[in-house]
Amino acid sequence: MKTDTSEKGLEALIVADMTGHVAVTAGVGFSEEPEPFVGLHNWLLGDPKAYDRAWTVDLVHLRAFVAATQPPLLAAFDLDHDSPKRQKFLARLQGEIGKRGVIDVLRHGIKHGQHDLDLFYGTPSPGNPKAAERFALNRFSVTRQLRYSRDDTARALDLALFINGLPVATFELKNSLTKQTVEDAVEQYKRDRDPREKLFEFGRCMVHFAVDDAQAMFCTHLKGKASWFLPFNKGYNDGAGNPPNPGGLKTDYLWKDILTPLGLTDIIENYAQIVERRDPKIGKVKRDQLFPRFHQLDVVRKLLADAQAMGAGRRVLIQHSAGSGKSNSIAWLAHQLVRLANNAGQVFDSVIVVTDRRILDQQIRDTIKQFAQVGATVGHAERSGDLRRFIADGKKIIITTVQKFPFILDDIGALHRDRRFAIIIDEAHSSQGGKAAAALNAALTGSDDGDEDETIEDKINAIMESRKMLPNASYFAFTATPKNKTLEVFGEAFPEGDVVKHRPFHSYTMKQAIQERFILDVLRYYTPVNSYYRLVKTVEADPEFDTKRATKKLRRYVESNDHAIRLKAEIMVDHFHEQVLALNKIGGQARAMVVTSGIERAIQYFQAVSAYLIERKSPYRAIVAFSGEHEFGGSKVTEASLNGFPSKDIVDQIEKDPYRFLICADKFQTGYDQPLLHTMYVDKALAGIKAVQTLSRLNRAHPQKHDAFVLDFMNDSETIRASFETFYRTTILSDETDPNRLHDLKAVLDGHQIYQTSQIDQLVELYLGGADRDRLDPILDACVAVYNSDLDEDGQVDFKGKAKAFARTYAFISAVLPFTNADWERLSIFLNLLVPKLPAPREEDLSKGILDAIDMDSYRVEKQAVQRVQLTDQDVEIDPVPTDGAGHKADSELDRLSNIIRGFNDLFGNITWEDGDRIRQLIATEIPNKVAANAAYQNAKQNSDKQNARIEHDKALGSVIIGLMKDDTELFKQFSDDPEFKRWLADTIFSATYDRPGSAAP
Repeated sequence: MKTDTSEKGLEALIVADMTGHVAVTAGVGFSEEPEPFVGLHNWLLGDPKAYDRAWTVDLVHLRAFVAATQPPLLAAFDLDHDSPKRQKFLARLQGEIGKRGVIDVLRHGIKHGQHDLDLFYGTPSPGNPKAAERFALNRFSVTRQLRYSRDDTARALDLALFINGLPVATFELKNSLTKQTVEDAVEQYKRDRDPREKLFEFGRCMVHFAVDDAQAMFCTHLKGKASWFLPFNKGYNDGAGNPPNPGGLKTDYLWKDILTPLGLTDIIENYAQIVERRDPKIGKVKRDQLFPRFHQLDVVRKLLADAQAMGAGRRVLIQHSAGSGKSNSIAWLAHQLVRLANNAGQVFDSVIVVTDRRILDQQIRDTIKQFAQVGATVGHAERSGDLRRFIADGKKIIITTVQKFPFILDDIGALHRDRRFAIIIDEAHSSQGGKAAAALNAALTGSDDGDEDETIEDKINAIMESRKMLPNASYFAFTATPKNKTLEVFGEAFPEGDVVKHRPFHSYTMKQAIQERFILDVLRYYTPVNSYYRLVKTVEADPEFDTKRATKKLRRYVESNDHAIRLKAEIMVDHFHEQVLALNKIGGQARAMVVTSGIERAIQYFQAVSAYLIERKSPYRAIVAFSGEHEFGGSKVTEASLNGFPSKDIVDQIEKDPYRFLICADKFQTGYDQPLLHTMYVDKALAGIKAVQTLSRLNRAHPQKHDAFVLDFMNDSETIRASFETFYRTTILSDETDPNRLHDLKAVLDGHQIYQTSQIDQLVELYLGGADRDRLDPILDACVAVYNSDLDEDGQVDFKGKAKAFARTYAFISAVLPFTNADWERLSIFLNLLVPKLPAPREEDLSKGILDAIDMDSYRVEKQAVQRVQLTDQDVEIDPVPTDGAGHKADSELDRLSNIIRGFNDLFGNITWEDGDRIRQLIATEIPNKVAANAAYQNAKQNSDKQNARIEHDKALGSVIIGLMKDDTELFKQFSDDPEFKRWLADTIFSATYDRPGSAAP
């Protein structure tokens, strides 16, 4: 019998590994009895028929758990009969899960009437046989092909995991051998799994996994196209993906190591959580569900195991890049170190967290809140003596700042030698000003003259060196960019030849973070001003380029050495308007940072940029950021007096229009996370760690952010490259990019005859018109067939390599330069969609396909903006933020489109309508007006309840749609044939008309 290489085969393999039930024959059910010793982890095989779609529970396993653990409740809830009593209990259970989330319900159970129901028994403590017995009664079950929908009963999930009958995880599986990858699984969740289905509501499942044989991704909140899937991969060669697995599939760690009953219990007890935060912008409480990424789970578990085995007295360095989620890793670690025990008893008496980040403070509180009273557990040490008081009060987690840290250390060494401490140091994220540095310097050396470039990391190292190693404390230092000194102080020593070197205990590299798209590679877009000018000149001289704006200012700056601030400010403002805003970067929300050499210079830039924005009639404005009070133009000024609002509001204000430029003097250059930052203009000497930290302000990811840009007036590529080399070797494209090379690459690609011009034109037209995948794939698949049949392996390597080079080079040049070349633009769109579909030459890692993939929808928006810019060869004026762009304000969610049209475009814009504008007009105005005018519907609205009004509304809508049959056939057909569209349209028109006063029929 041949190996089953389909996704059903992968499904069968996972179920067999977890339960021991093996497929009887390919695709025909499973054996009733497990094979002896096959099941790894005692998962039970669930029956899809036992799943109740209305209440989202596996009734068989829920009943069996209650019967085994709390038998009196079986009768109390009448679980054996479909009675009103059982319905009432299930309604209560589902209500609690909807309100609190499944994680909290599993942890704490529910109350129903006078009964308390436990729904899960946690990890048994060592030497507690009763707890071990109870834990063994939990029912971990996995169900194949779970039919979850009440409306569309054929829809099924590949796998679902349940604990005691409650769903906790879902899976969509793909198999690369059938030419589908994890990316297709993600797409399936986004397009085919309606987030309004009960099972997919927020908090009802802990996590949703998309998995193939090479990679795994997960999402905690399904939101249709807006669902955000994160990698859950081990990493390979310091980058993304997973290492080859000699014992099986690359992703089998997910079900063999992570999702074991004990492993999943650990995640439920110590990591997964729902956190609530009030969003000051919309005045509402936002709920986020957290689930650890692989490296977060890995580092915390390894640190706990090390501390348990070694006890106090260790120094450990954790090098986790920006974008790694250090705050949550630290919070999860702090919470678990408090309770860590070994044979000798409690490992640590108290945990001290050294941080200057308010957000970390909040995340620790959020994490602790899940398990204990925050007030009784967490204290803030502000002065000497606080430590003693907190220890006496029984506080287990003590948060302090870098400035107070020396006093805490002295207390630990002198007064608390009999206690053991875990000290977690979060030193890479401080954006504090000079006063704190001076205070710390004085505390350490008795002198006030602190080095301006001394980082938090330097200060920690100095503190550590000035005090002897304390045998009763372990140090856990988290940093993204460790200096050599930090590696020596905290790193693990290892011999290399005659030399002793040091390395981190655990690392999540900048390379992996970039490849997993948590951060952007800012160096790809780093451009010194002279390189920028060289590129512009090359383009201007090329008759095939259509440059859309003269570059006199740039020429004046470079050739006449006129370095006036006003001139540089104009170059920055012009570039930002023409190359960032006009191209709809980050969906039209992009921001810029200007990095200056000091306060005086920052104020000069602020005035020059502000004046030129007004002169340009730009709707946008600038904010200036610096510390303290400064004498300027004969008077004292502060950032607040110049900006017109308090300093503490800068972070919030830059996210709101009209503010688009943040002009900084030694502020916001470290520790500032703002995903909307797209462009940076540098007019300050940078080198070493300062260069890495400053430029890295642009690297934060955003769903609509595909690139970033740095224009540097002060530094050269070599200095910047050397600064980054310690952390990540990468290419600075502006050094190596010659626009003329694109002519050569295109000639070679055309010569392979894989595609025809007509195919490029057809695909680009469909793509930019919003066509769905099934309209694009036939064109791309035809090209892939030619690639497979007509090219030998060398030809395939050459074509794929040059296609990637063309796409990469063009992406850089089009992001940087004010020019248009329509043929190149079309070819780049075509290649960006074709390259991920080309089979990989043998030496390439198959798992890298996802890294080449593009978020087609947001990429399409950007490319549509490029097309619009190419059509108008003239100066571009930027209008105020449009009311019809990307983003939206629905129920305060800050939307720019009217709700109906936005919903239509999001969900059905990819259908190729013959007359899309007519369809939009019908949906937005004509149909709602006709439905609202229906007499029976009006009567029901005025004289009956909402449910009856909905019934009359649906009848009225049906009549209106039938009336359109003659003139608007395609809308009638879509409504009749597509249940998703029918449901969406009915919901939308009802929402639009229910609260509207009635009107006379037209």
